[in-house]
Amino acid sequence: MPQSKFTPEQAVELAAAFARHGVDYLFIGKSGAILLGYPAATQDVDLFLPKDPVNARKVLAGLTELGFAPDAVIRGKIIAGADFVQLKDGPFDLDLIHAPDGIESFAAARERRVVQDGFPVANLRDIIASKRASGRQKDLLDLHLLEQFRQEYERRNPAPLETALEKALQKAESA
Repeated sequence: MPQSKFTPEQAVELAAAFARHGVDYLFIGKSGAILLGYPAATQDVDLFLPKDPVNARKVLAGLTELGFAPDAVIRGKIIAGADFVQLKDGPFDLDLIHAPDGIESFAAARERRVVQDGFPVANLRDIIASKRASGRQKDLLDLHLLEQFRQEYERRNPAPLETALEKALQKAESA
């Protein structure tokens, strides 16, 4: 039976199962912000996934291990990379998001991710951009507090500075 709110234990269980199956994903939404220290509660776990059938099969293996039992229709949506798939048939509520509003691609978000205590989490700026772009009233209500949290988080966790040589090497590698 699903729990009433997201807990860190759910994140630990999910991350461990997904690591065993080699799943590529990011925590996103309020659950992602909570993993970064945002003082709030949410009802579900939100994951950002690439649209990749190979990764989707790994996701399904991890979900099965966790106790989810998606039917054939849901399995098909996950493999096809449907923009949004909601799972309420497992040990906790889980939203799988392949195309969140306000984020150009999984690859770009993955480059900006934060790894917090072993959890791959979308950057707070991406979480905020997605909530802003969704236009949903409940997401818009969170924006002011999330922005304040982001400012404090970035003050306490400044991005590492890159040297000109490091930037040039990255540019050469991507060309």
